[in-house]
Amino acid sequence: MPASSGAGPVLRLAPGAPGGAGTVTVIICAYTLDRWECIERAVASVRGQTRPAAQIVLAVDHNAELSARARAALPGVDVVDSAGPKGMCGARNAGLERATGEFVAFLDDDAWAEPAWLAELLAPFAAADVVATGGWAAGAWSEGRPRWFPREFDWVVGCSHAGLPTARTAVRNVIGCNMAFRRDAFRVVGGFRSELSRHRLPTGCDETELCIRIAGALPGTRIVLAPTAVVTQDVPTARANAGYFVRRCFGEGLSKSTVARLVGATNALSSERAYTFRVLPAAAARGVGDALQGDVTGLGRCLALITGLAVTAAGYLVGTVVRRRSPRDAQLQASEVAA
Repeated sequence: MPASSGAGPVLRLAPGAPGGAGTVTVIICAYTLDRWECIERAVASVRGQTRPAAQIVLAVDHNAELSARARAALPGVDVVDSAGPKGMCGARNAGLERATGEFVAFLDDDAWAEPAWLAELLAPFAAADVVATGGWAAGAWSEGRPRWFPREFDWVVGCSHAGLPTARTAVRNVIGCNMAFRRDAFRVVGGFRSELSRHRLPTGCDETELCIRIAGALPGTRIVLAPTAVVTQDVPTARANAGYFVRRCFGEGLSKSTVARLVGATNALSSERAYTFRVLPAAAARGVGDALQGDVTGLGRCLALITGLAVTAAGYLVGTVVRRRSPRDAQLQASEVAA
């Protein structure tokens, strides 16, 4: 299911039904046997939902051994091999090709869902103009959160960050590990763009670009955040350090430059402006206040805030310059510049 420019017929959304009634497919993307126990946990959490899924799809990213094990060990799970470009986007698109539900929800292989996750995630679809929803991703830090790590940068480790709305509301985009869409929307706009799949750096933003594309192609629809739809995301020790923090911030900047090229800088950076000029200054002020009250790690959080913002901006600038020179292979080239 290749991405499209968004041109095409207008999607006629069906009238809403209580609780977003309709069948749902849950897609879990996986790529490595190293996460086998996590995959089993993710599947078990979907099977334990109060709102049952009609179909569970495990989309495997170019790993025949993992596919074979999943088919043998996970009865009732529809295992599909990605034949598209390597990476998350290709796997997600492979899952979409196999999906049969009226709604399609996505859960990461290293996350697990609370029992009411699907019920809460699908509830906003009771409104006919809602085309996508997203939930909340809490972090399970394997060795505890470092005290210098600001909650405003929890997106670095794939979790919902401080500063996001805490009540149900319309948003620009949802978080990739916890999101759902009307399947018919993909018929209009296409799938996830492979340009935004990860290469050498921890990049992404494919769900951001998709949401912006949906909003442009389907005027009058809404994308809704439902914070009560909760999943928990593993945060391994390898991600709880300064090196990963810097790499992920730089990768985010690269990704945002790709999104800006695809959908325009105004759309690509609309939410980031409020985050930069409202959320981060308030967080810095709290860090200083904590330090003045004797918590010296407050200064560490201030430094992380400044560093994260600066490195993300640098990634955006590098990505923009590289793409102007060679747009075709821009993501890989920018990654090589950083490395």
